[in-house]
Amino acid sequence: MRSLPRALGAASLLAVSVPLAAADSSPEARIVAAADAARADDALAWDFVEGITTEVGPRQAGTEAEARGRAWAVKWLKAHGFARVAVEPYLMSTWVRGDERAEIVTPFAQPMRITALGNSASTGDAGLTGEVVRFESYAALEAAPAGSLAGKIAFIDHAMQRTQDGSHYGVFGNVRRAGPSLAASKGAAAVVIRSIGTESHRTPHTGGTSFATGIAPIPAGALSNPDADNLDRMFERAGGAPIVMKLVLTPRDLGQTTSGNVVAEVTGRDPALPPLLLACHLDSWDLGTGAIDDGAGCGIIAAAASRVAKAGQPLRTIRVLFAGAEETGLWGSKAYAAAHKGEAIYAGLESDFGADRVWRIDSNFSKTDPALYRELALAVARFGVAPSNDVATGGADLNLARESNAAIIDLQQDGTRYFDLHHTPDDTLDKIDPAALRQNVAVWTQVVGILANRAEPIARGE
Repeated sequence: MRSLPRALGAASLLAVSVPLAAADSSPEARIVAAADAARADDALAWDFVEGITTEVGPRQAGTEAEARGRAWAVKWLKAHGFARVAVEPYLMSTWVRGDERAEIVTPFAQPMRITALGNSASTGDAGLTGEVVRFESYAALEAAPAGSLAGKIAFIDHAMQRTQDGSHYGVFGNVRRAGPSLAASKGAAAVVIRSIGTESHRTPHTGGTSFATGIAPIPAGALSNPDADNLDRMFERAGGAPIVMKLVLTPRDLGQTTSGNVVAEVTGRDPALPPLLLACHLDSWDLGTGAIDDGAGCGIIAAAASRVAKAGQPLRTIRVLFAGAEETGLWGSKAYAAAHKGEAIYAGLESDFGADRVWRIDSNFSKTDPALYRELALAVARFGVAPSNDVATGGADLNLARESNAAIIDLQQDGTRYFDLHHTPDDTLDKIDPAALRQNVAVWTQVVGILANRAEPIARGE
């Protein structure tokens, strides 16, 4: 896919403003015009995600690559007129991958595609060889007797399916998040899981795992879905004969390294009012270039804030948070909440589910402030966004908004194909549909524009 034209740089968001409506039009009319213009022609979100994936690429938390991503984002935000652009640093524990190989030794010798899970232990350079024991689910592994996996490699299978709302990730993601710890508690020498993903490519999905207190980490990796399918067939054909795998995973712990959050603002007319908090995360896993997870999200929120500013200085300040180190443990979200503890937030929104179209609007105030929810839902209906009775809980980087009991809005993106790409080598720029990206910016511009120009508090209590 050819890159779209790079957006015009600006010394000030307001200085480069092109009139979006008549000079005497209301703020409401100017926001409507700004959102409609974004859907028709918005290059800014694309400019961000194209730039950071091209010039920086993968941005694994706590590494030099993530630091380059922060520097790139700071420069970009300043060039596009954001105020109070800064980096807020913090320390974090950092894990990086090494060699990754898996092969079936007997009875059907062949290599398999695997990737280490974050926080996996190392097999050592010589690798580890053991009999594979298959479990069809996390529950089946829970039922295994204590000590029954001594010296063996646990294989946790499952059946994640595509859903528009991504709900299967919450269910089957536990295989990755807690499965290795559970296998270790049963005595396993190592664990492999079917990738938490929905595609049929030979592209294994990485992601973080954690080990319970008192459980020593073991080597843990994810097989691509086709390789997991192949392993299933081997069990069917082996007739009870042992299936033996050799595993080489050599990740390293780097100890404490520096990460950081990139913050910026569009200054409101009344700085005394609690600000809106728009969040995304700047880091990515290292297999792809972090286009959909979450370069697109950062582009979307920045483009929307810019559009609102160009429509006229908003009443409330819009605060932009490009969180660091989300993928490896929400380090940035936790650090931001600690650094800003006690600060009031008017409403929090996060974009961190790819770049496909927004199809639903959730909030945590539809029952307590139905008039506002109805206003927002009606305002985005023209973009194909449906209302909802679901209660918004907010993205991973909105800890401060949750802790301050702020209003939260989830602009739910279509997740049907998200887990085809999530945490894989296929998370690259060409997977983004520019028209869907523009629709995201349009919806965000409309919602942020309404909230940023609203003086009344939002009634909460549900």
